[in-house]
Amino acid sequence: MAPKKTKDIRDTQTAVETLRAALNSAGIVFPSLRADPASPALGLVELGRVGADVAVHLARALEKEHRE
Repeated sequence: MAPKKTKDIRDTQTAVETLRAALNSAGIVFPSLRADPASPALGLVELGRVGADVAVHLARALEKEHRE
């Protein structure tokens, strides 16, 4: 039987920081972006809630990136 694979919180925090930097460079802020404290072993990132304007900005940035 293989040993259980557990996520290191630093991996999740690195993912959060990487995503935050990428979003910031596109002028997008997710105020609630963080590592999910309720499930550290799963390594989940909580994106949180954003306003409609931020959601549209994100969609446009993703569409632009996809076209390039």
